[in-house]
Amino acid sequence: MSFRSLKSWLMPVISQRFLSRERLLALRRKAEHKRQSQSRPHVLHFFHQVDDPYSQLLAQAIPLLKSRYAVSILQHVVGEPDDSAVPERDKLKAYSQLDAARLASHYGMRWPEAAEPVNTPKPTPESLRTSHRLRKTWGHYLSGMIYYEGEWYWGIDRLHHLESRLTDLGLSTHKKTHHQKRIPPLFETPQYQSLANVPEGTSIDFYFSFRSPYSAISVAQIFDWAKANHVQVNLKYVLPMVMRGLPVPVEKRKYISLDAAREARLQNVKFGRVNDPVGKPTERGLALIPFAQMHQLAEAYIQSFMQGVWAEGLDAGTDPHLKTIVERAGLNWEAAKDILKSKANDTHWRAVAEQNRQSMLALGLWGVPSFRFEETAVWGQDRFWVIEKAMHAKFDAASHT
Repeated sequence: MSFRSLKSWLMPVISQRFLSRERLLALRRKAEHKRQSQSRPHVLHFFHQVDDPYSQLLAQAIPLLKSRYAVSILQHVVGEPDDSAVPERDKLKAYSQLDAARLASHYGMRWPEAAEPVNTPKPTPESLRTSHRLRKTWGHYLSGMIYYEGEWYWGIDRLHHLESRLTDLGLSTHKKTHHQKRIPPLFETPQYQSLANVPEGTSIDFYFSFRSPYSAISVAQIFDWAKANHVQVNLKYVLPMVMRGLPVPVEKRKYISLDAAREARLQNVKFGRVNDPVGKPTERGLALIPFAQMHQLAEAYIQSFMQGVWAEGLDAGTDPHLKTIVERAGLNWEAAKDILKSKANDTHWRAVAEQNRQSMLALGLWGVPSFRFEETAVWGQDRFWVIEKAMHAKFDAASHT
């Protein structure tokens, strides 16, 4: 058995266990047992970068968390992340301002004037280094993070996962009414809702990568939503960052995998039996998108590919597994094999992928999945509600004129 074959066989088995709900719950039980045995209180560690918009929003949520759960919060003031963790630092700084403004408006928070956390310590060079080392020891690289007993939660976007965990531990001081099946979390936004008054010809742009787990989560939902709402999805595929020479630190890869698994479970998306499509699998997968588009089966093909590599452990770098992906989408495998041999097609899809990347950069975005509706562009599988909100605003206003 070759090294590639062994890796292809082992990766889905290992990832299925590593990303499973059962393992997550077992780790939480182990962490709670350790906390009790050491007689430690429930402490949330808030890693706060004072000039980071996401940290500033999270700082406003801290008092709400303390009022709802029997926890204490310890703040660690940190500096900017390492360059390897944020390869497009200038773009992130600009985008985070816009993104934070949207979040603040949506959730009724203050922006740009954000509340400083109570008793925020004045950082010194040594305290910044100490906080950075602690964050790295616990396995992270960003600011605007909360760490609780072995698990990380980013910004206000992931507080619902933390709240669920704290509620399961019996730490909620907020009692639900007899009308409620559960206590709603502080920050929760439904996505992929029904639209009304959508005019014919309405479209959105969808930027995605075959190697992005968050893109896989979006693919599992966006096409069904578009069909139900009579919206056209313009496909904008790009090469993964790592295949363009951009580094991805170990801490980042680990966190993204675990976080994507949590998000997929929350949204009932099949996920976790992974066969990383980096390199040849992604190239072969992208090379067949023009072929699928020619047969009006691009969406079915992309769904099949994402499900195959992110949920079923298929190795798209091999013919048997790629054949499964192709035929499940309704495409002819023999014709697909001929396409894969075509040098002209190889040149074409690479040029299109680069054009898509350039158009994404022109929107002030650099990561996937990203979405655009007219003048509204947004990054992240957890931001599709921004697109829906923009569409609601336009179509609802048009219906009243």
